Amino acid sequence: MADLLLNLLLSFDATLRVATPLVFCAMAGLFSERSGVIDISLEGKMLAAAFAAASMAAVSGSAWLALGTGILVSICLALLHGFACITHRGDQVVSGVAINILVSGLTVVLGIAWFARGGQTPSVGPEARFTPITLPGAEALADVPVIGALYSELISGHNLLVYVAFAMVPLTWWVVYRTRFGLRLRAVGENPNAVDTAGISVARLRYTAVLCDGVLCGFAGTYLSIAQNAAFVREMTAGQGYIALAALIFGKWRPVPAMLACLMFGFLDAVAIRLQGVEVPVIGPIPVQLIQALPYVLTVVLLAGFIGRAVAPKAIGTPYVKER
Repeated sequence: MADLLLNLLLSFDATLRVATPLVFCAMAGLFSERSGVIDISLEGKMLAAAFAAASMAAVSGSAWLALGTGILVSICLALLHGFACITHRGDQVVSGVAINILVSGLTVVLGIAWFARGGQTPSVGPEARFTPITLPGAEALADVPVIGALYSELISGHNLLVYVAFAMVPLTWWVVYRTRFGLRLRAVGENPNAVDTAGISVARLRYTAVLCDGVLCGFAGTYLSIAQNAAFVREMTAGQGYIALAALIFGKWRPVPAMLACLMFGFLDAVAIRLQGVEVPVIGPIPVQLIQALPYVLTVVLLAGFIGRAVAPKAIGTPYVKER
């Protein structure tokens, strides 16, 4: 029984770490899509930020400088997406897919040109990474039944970006539902004509939302390369941007349900990792390929069968043309 509880606790602990980039990206997509701009490019921005952060960390040895670089690169791509979709009223899905394809190839080309490691960056030491933090009292409470294990194993021991990711959820809720900017953001995603009639710039609001999107994707990418890992590996996002977008839809474009969906997908991924090599009666060892595909298969099944009707913002995907 004790071993079962320990394994369950370790699975939940891994869930928080695996879900962190999903939470960042889901909150990023929420800002953009609530304003009416579809963002398929979450994957590309996260991948670009991961490469930029790992490259800067390898060169400078500073985790904070790497974080700033990752955010800056992600913002540049977000502005590129906004320029194509908001200023020039281009197709938002096509623009997002184009950014994903561009980044997928560009990170490999630059990685080979700069570091000659097959598209990877050099590994960075602890001084250039966001390392786990032991919270006050964690060691003292470690031997206390239940509460001590929860605090010392589940809550303590994560790096700074994990705590920032989950702090972003209530912050995003407050911004979207309790501020003037949030009210205007939701309004521009539902009825941009009404917002424009009130004398508020639709383009400025959408660009602001896209900037918020870029900042959060920068955090997600930086976490992948210099917090969860110690280097950039080609295609290291592995579709997590798309899973975050699925979580956002699963959560019906609301912060807390989207976070819970991210935790669910993170839990599936964490359990899948722990199932590798497990013997199943009659069948034998579970194939590694099946384990790796499990989170993605369950994502499709859950979205297809259990999401119910998700009502997107009414103006999402529709370029705004100012009436004259």
